[in-house]
Amino acid sequence: MSKYTLDNTQDYDLICVGGGIMSATLALMTKILKPDLKVLIVERLNQVAQESSAAWNNAGTGHSALCELNYCPEKEGQVIIEKAIKICQQFEESKQFWSYLADQGLLTNPNNFIAAVPHHSWVLGQENARYLEQRYNTMKHHFMFDTIQFTKDKSKMKEWFPLIMQNREDDEVMAASRIDRGTEVNYGNLTKTLFNILETKYNTPVHCNMEVKDIDPSPDIDWTVEVENLETKEKFNLESKHVFIGAGGGSLLLLQKVEIEEKEGYGGFPISGEWLVCKNEAIINQHNAKVYSKAGLGDPPMSTPHLDTRYINGKRELLFGPFAGFSPKFLKEGSNFDLLKSVKFDNISPLLGAFWHNLPLTKYLIEQVTSSHEDRMDALRKFVKDAKSDDWELLVAGQRVQIIKKDEYEGGVLQFGTEVVSSKDGSITCLLGASPGASTATSVMLQVLEQAFPEILNSDKGQAIMKQMIPFWNTEVTESLFKEQLEISKKALQL
Repeated sequence: MSKYTLDNTQDYDLICVGGGIMSATLALMTKILKPDLKVLIVERLNQVAQESSAAWNNAGTGHSALCELNYCPEKEGQVIIEKAIKICQQFEESKQFWSYLADQGLLTNPNNFIAAVPHHSWVLGQENARYLEQRYNTMKHHFMFDTIQFTKDKSKMKEWFPLIMQNREDDEVMAASRIDRGTEVNYGNLTKTLFNILETKYNTPVHCNMEVKDIDPSPDIDWTVEVENLETKEKFNLESKHVFIGAGGGSLLLLQKVEIEEKEGYGGFPISGEWLVCKNEAIINQHNAKVYSKAGLGDPPMSTPHLDTRYINGKRELLFGPFAGFSPKFLKEGSNFDLLKSVKFDNISPLLGAFWHNLPLTKYLIEQVTSSHEDRMDALRKFVKDAKSDDWELLVAGQRVQIIKKDEYEGGVLQFGTEVVSSKDGSITCLLGASPGASTATSVMLQVLEQAFPEILNSDKGQAIMKQMIPFWNTEVTESLFKEQLEISKKALQL
């Protein structure tokens, strides 16, 4: 991607490892806050946004908790929406950052990466319908979700998602909710756009085909980053005050090489995703919605089935999934030895503990890996009754590495989410984990900024820019502020 050559003599303020949405967001925010900082991005593949950020490798749902039921667990008869509120706010912060870029004339065509697609939850059966109604009754009283609609009326559902409602029996019990302001996001296009802004407006290129081999403490500055050009085999030792490891599934293996005590006890478990992709244009055109249902009893949160409208390479697509696969690789373009290489003395106990306490996950994965095309089609037929096997094909999506960390009671726990691991002084930060991932990139990278560059954020100039860039930053999100910013981003992003 880059026309620039790597400067082996220059000392950097920040080196970002990985050419995905996280590095793009962090690097651009950093340059906006302090344009004279020397920032470098290195990516081991020959293009950016080829792993988890690639459009086919994720759900593309602007994860805002409008439809994802796993963010609203039921406890003692109550539906708890705290996590949904947090994730909704985080996604709105992402929209605020993109809106700021649009207002500054840096992002000229939002339609290239974001589109309005209503978000629905839909469930079958009496017990699930009761839960969904209770969720609706809880959410409608919170200003972030007060436009939510709920129905048990099949004719209303037919308006919302006609494809799913074809050939339904009169005695089928079902319920659905809808929020109109949902979005579909092409994170691959967005990532490329952000890197283009960095290169053309901030003289900050991405160097592709560059693999980081090691990160060592440096006596001169802070860190020496050892990089190899995969084409020429030339090696570089780059000096940097700060390093951010945002290499998706590859982050854990790199973190384990860094000499900081905060890395101790972390392990990872790789899970690959698969989608059924519709090949029939007539069917694709009958569905313009994201429809999420409930994960099966004992199934992990990432297994929540959904039928999604996507916009990829300028074309409307229809995906159903996700289905889980297994590969020992930590990246789609990784090594079959990744999982084995990640096992260290300090994480054996957490790995064994997490395995023992997640036997249902193991059972689920075995069932998924041994599924046939017809098994997957049967899962789809709960959504699309007369789905024909020939109309759908299987596509392998991104590779995810779920975090495993120490736990004093269970030895180790498997975490579904993202986590920033940071050295005490914030000079090195690493992002581990998966969903909701890309949707919350702005708020997660704000955490990194707060740890790595507190002096910039605490300056008068830094605070003024931050207030412009992300109005929710460091402030209580009131109803009036939320509604005001919702309208601003709707206009700026042409939603």
